[in-house]
Amino acid sequence: MEKNHEEIWKRCLLVIRDNIPEPSFNTWFKPIVPISMERNVLTIRVPSMFYYEYIEEQFIDLLKKTLRKELGPDAKLEYNVVVDQSTNAPTIVKYPTTTSVTLKNRPMSTTNTVPVDAGAKSPFVLPGTRKTNIDPRLNPTSSFENFVEGESNRLARAAAYAVASKPGGTSFNPYMVYGMSGLGKTHLAQAIGIEVKERMPEKVVLYVSANEFQNQFTDATRKNIRNDFVHFYQSIDILIIDDVHEFANKSGTQESFFHIFNHFHQNSKQLILTCDKAPAELEGLESRLLSRFKWGLSVEIQSPDFETRKEILKRKIYNDGIVISEDILDYMASTVTTNVRELEGSLISLLAHITFIKKELTLDLAKNIIENIIKNVKKDITVENILEEVAHHFNMEPETLQIRKRKSGVVLPRQVAMYLTKKYTNMSVKSIGQKIGGLDHSTVLHGCKQIENYMFSDKKFRKSVETIEEKLLK
Repeated sequence: MEKNHEEIWKRCLLVIRDNIPEPSFNTWFKPIVPISMERNVLTIRVPSMFYYEYIEEQFIDLLKKTLRKELGPDAKLEYNVVVDQSTNAPTIVKYPTTTSVTLKNRPMSTTNTVPVDAGAKSPFVLPGTRKTNIDPRLNPTSSFENFVEGESNRLARAAAYAVASKPGGTSFNPYMVYGMSGLGKTHLAQAIGIEVKERMPEKVVLYVSANEFQNQFTDATRKNIRNDFVHFYQSIDILIIDDVHEFANKSGTQESFFHIFNHFHQNSKQLILTCDKAPAELEGLESRLLSRFKWGLSVEIQSPDFETRKEILKRKIYNDGIVISEDILDYMASTVTTNVRELEGSLISLLAHITFIKKELTLDLAKNIIENIIKNVKKDITVENILEEVAHHFNMEPETLQIRKRKSGVVLPRQVAMYLTKKYTNMSVKSIGQKIGGLDHSTVLHGCKQIENYMFSDKKFRKSVETIEEKLLK
């Protein structure tokens, strides 16, 4: 009897799910798609080389045992890896032979390095300064240890750590992390540099903002030392450029960065970039540069959920040796929702106020202070607000979302309502279930996970949910 590849993979997932944490399962195995089954060889498609390499490194033993259980001792696995998402061009990687991977649409890397002219003029060192003395310009507090991981940034954090462990030696080069301002992109990018310097002190790491890079380029052009400028940057081993979208419409800067980029990629050096949008959405950048951004891995950081915001506050007050009650932390985490920077800034302002007025910090006092700190105080978001906005978005009545029956066309909007209620209110999972359809807590948790998975894999659906969120926060 012919074996069905989808059924086999489904059974494998049941075993895998029981053996790893739920977040890891959702991040690394949910996006995998079974493709075919021939004899004892199962082929699965993974979204990128990063997925392939991470799964091979972290879950290889579990995969071996699971496949052999389903297909016998001669079971084999092949990966169908999407190399260039713009053309959807895959490369087949045969397991377990991971050392013979050849990627299409990617230039061959070499181990050659270009000698450094210690006397070359540079933006950061004086003539004659050895390159090993270049200040990496990293904030020591922006380490992996100080980065709070949550559903909104788990993949980005895992990828960043993999880059730091083997800079220039993985397929995700360049590594680009993108998202709105204040979500931790710079922190994560600098964490890579800090980790590399700790592991490999001989590596030359440099962090620079795109605006600073642009100003240096302009100055080098004016002084007719553009070649020295490019040569200096080519001498770096790990280059971190923040807010690379600011290169838009600056043709001269893009031209120089193009040559720097090619040098890095051809010599197995690591580029780390941050940006406010995905490469496909960037405007004002040359197509040849955008295509090179797609050679590596681009990962989005999203707005942190309630639990992550609260954990950020807890980490901050712990490091500062301060005690704040749970109800105040809950209030802050549910009120300051825009980004991490604003959340930390509100906490600092709150602590400054109570230091000056020398009063005991109560919930009422915290509310008064926070409301004065935030210029545009958002209205309290209630489950009723959420039901109304979700119902309006999906063109239905709010009462429909509260019906327990599994009615066609209602399940997904109801799950969206559960997800947003969990994210923006202090309601317990049990209370959410009682309010939305009279469901039990496990159904609510399942619904929220479903929405997180859909948002992760479906860009159009994520934008739809974000539209509802924007209306709630007005």
